[in-house]
Amino acid sequence: MSKFLCKLLLVILLAVAFPQATVAGEPVSAALFWSVDHARPGETVPLAVVVQIAKGFHLNADASQLRPSNKFRPYPTQLTASKVDEGLQAGTPLYPPAELFKAQYAEDGLMSFAGQVIIYLPVTFAQHLTPGTQPGLRLELEYQACTDSQCLIPQKIQLQGVLPIADTQAQVAAVNQELFGGYYHPQQASLPSGRVDFGFLGWNFSVNGASWAGLLLLLGTAAFGGMLLNFTPCVLPLIPIKIISLSYAAKNRRQCLLLGVAMSLGVLAFWLALGGMIALISGFSATNQLFQYPAFTVSVGLVIGIMALGMFDFFSLRLPEWLYLLHPEQDTLHGSFGLGILAAVLSTPCTAPFMGAAAAWAATQPPAATLTVFAAIGSGMALPYLALSAAPHLVRKMPRTGPASVLIKQVMGLLMLAAAVYFIGIGMAMLFSDPAHPLSRLYWWPVMSFSLTAGGWLAYRTYQITPGRPLKVFFMGIGILMMVISTYGAVHLTARGPINWVHYSPEQFEQAVAEGKAVVMVFTAEWCLNCKALEQGVLDSPKIVSLLRRDEIVPMKVDITGSNPPGRAMLRQTGSLSIPLLVIFSRHGEQVYKSDFYTAEQIYEAVISALKRI
Repeated sequence: MSKFLCKLLLVILLAVAFPQATVAGEPVSAALFWSVDHARPGETVPLAVVVQIAKGFHLNADASQLRPSNKFRPYPTQLTASKVDEGLQAGTPLYPPAELFKAQYAEDGLMSFAGQVIIYLPVTFAQHLTPGTQPGLRLELEYQACTDSQCLIPQKIQLQGVLPIADTQAQVAAVNQELFGGYYHPQQASLPSGRVDFGFLGWNFSVNGASWAGLLLLLGTAAFGGMLLNFTPCVLPLIPIKIISLSYAAKNRRQCLLLGVAMSLGVLAFWLALGGMIALISGFSATNQLFQYPAFTVSVGLVIGIMALGMFDFFSLRLPEWLYLLHPEQDTLHGSFGLGILAAVLSTPCTAPFMGAAAAWAATQPPAATLTVFAAIGSGMALPYLALSAAPHLVRKMPRTGPASVLIKQVMGLLMLAAAVYFIGIGMAMLFSDPAHPLSRLYWWPVMSFSLTAGGWLAYRTYQITPGRPLKVFFMGIGILMMVISTYGAVHLTARGPINWVHYSPEQFEQAVAEGKAVVMVFTAEWCLNCKALEQGVLDSPKIVSLLRRDEIVPMKVDITGSNPPGRAMLRQTGSLSIPLLVIFSRHGEQVYKSDFYTAEQIYEAVISALKRI
């Protein structure tokens, strides 16, 4: 009897404390919607969980977007698969961007959801499923509804859905497109699945990662993409440094090989660590995400700057011991290992062909698969260094002593100082910017000044020390070319540009679709040198500039240089995790084109096609 009275008293107290919980009708309801009427074996189908929140209420955001305070720890919204039939695999839920909600019980406000909220969940159907069967899953939505003055008791909603299996060659009809249009189009495999779509300059192919043969091909493609990272602007400045260090050890084949192995292990270690962070840390989902933190970006710049000073033999003076930890000798094993880590760190802002699609797929897979793909990317990136160390005769002709050797180190030191100023400048600019406005680009002037100095010094010293006329003309020409490119870059990279970009926000995108305009959306960041190259070389071409000035087209830029949750959420919704990326939407918000490496002709044709869609 006493237990009954205690329970009755508890119910009465809760009714008094939370009067909204006792009124007719729940403040939160949810329903499940598939994007297609059937699923084919081996495919991934997105489903939408549509949550309706009554006016005056909000839900705490998911754990990755919450900002707990010392006085109040909110209960996060969480969607989990409580029961999944054999042959199905539920992926990671994709939550919409949360908004800041002011509440009396949270001084700094709460990141929360309000109104209608759509949570997307990729569901993979195994290859062995039999056509005609109807596998299903049960979802559990946990949430806590709050007003601006109080929160109700956390609740759970059970949802259940089944989807018939069609034959592999059968046509599948799209349904509920008002929920998926503009974000997930089933025929484009926007969501990561067993199928991975690769593309490069118009050449497209797909790999089925659900099969062993497909997985091996996927790993090989990821490794090839990792190798191509060495030829991106992010990593190129470090390659001559490694070649110089290997040239000193070229006479000792064993020592040369050990240095190469040490650097390769440094590269591999970083990529495995990055894969582990993506697989295990909630909210960490992209290879370049570290550069969105100003402290990290500035720290990388400082490390590069210290290494640059070492190229000028500043370390022949006695400096504080901690500087020697940041600039170890490159002809030692730990020094080569550290250089490998630095090369891998610098590669993350850039995306090589094929690597971005493989990394995006891996980020949605179980930890073992994620680590395997990232190990393949790291192994591919490390391969050139291992090959050079195994064939020391390739670097023996590199000058090891004399004026030529000193000149190479000086020029590389100046270029590394340019890189150091670049990263420090981006980090400092991030501290004083917001996603709705472009960052200040004034840091490009000191960057290009160091680059111009490097070119001028190369031309001047080559004229002084080079005896042969052909070599003198060749290297002086390189120096003059560096000066011209640096001057051009300083002017054009700090200019606004010929395209009047609209900076992305969910409201701006929705407005463009509501007005029946096609959207050319470019994902970029100041630390992404590949992005800058594509903008200058492709997007700023006269043909594309003229096209994007048409009234029925909205050129939209998503800058994820710093913290931009809506921009990163949009990147995830297109099915990608890395940049550069260009996505074209039709007048109805349907995604019709996506590529990370493209030509002006491809963009032109895709935009015209988007405008013609009815």
